[in-house]
Amino acid sequence: MILVRHGESHFNVHFSVTREDPGIVDPGLTEKGEAQARQAAEILQGHEGLNYVIASPYWRTLHTAEIIAASLNLPVRVDPVIGERAFFACDVGSPAENLHARWPSFSFDGLATTWWPESGETDEGIQRRSDIFRQRMAEDSAWDQHLIVSHWGFIRALTGHEVPNGSIVRYDPISGESTLLHQTA
Repeated sequence: MILVRHGESHFNVHFSVTREDPGIVDPGLTEKGEAQARQAAEILQGHEGLNYVIASPYWRTLHTAEIIAASLNLPVRVDPVIGERAFFACDVGSPAENLHARWPSFSFDGLATTWWPESGETDEGIQRRSDIFRQRMAEDSAWDQHLIVSHWGFIRALTGHEVPNGSIVRYDPISGESTLLHQTA
């Protein structure tokens, strides 16, 4: 499967400079973040066999998925299991009905109104979620056809890679092996 970290968000801009939580709930992408998503889509044009996108339900991942899916002509399913570790204000999501209104063509099947984890999720908590996802994907015979749009914390828990916004990682859920395909500067 292919993992993509969402493009730069408004939270990322402030946090990267101050290392303090700016209090932005469910931030959107910056112009740079949109450009990173377009660049990821261009890179992924050469990957044959991708059948759909699975995106975390945060605004920044859905917008990234929207850009990539439009470029690759893929449908999008939403899965909160691949969401970010709940630690900062940006990890409070938007209600499911607001997300569905913005992205009506995305599959939000079974997404609860309040789907994000409680603040203060531990490293063990996000590791459990990544283990659940890894097992589910390992049991899916089509795992290599999935494009996952997720977050720094989830990708780190799943693969061990700490990747910047817009980066792309190939991941095998059976062996646990991963390869960094593209890292933004």
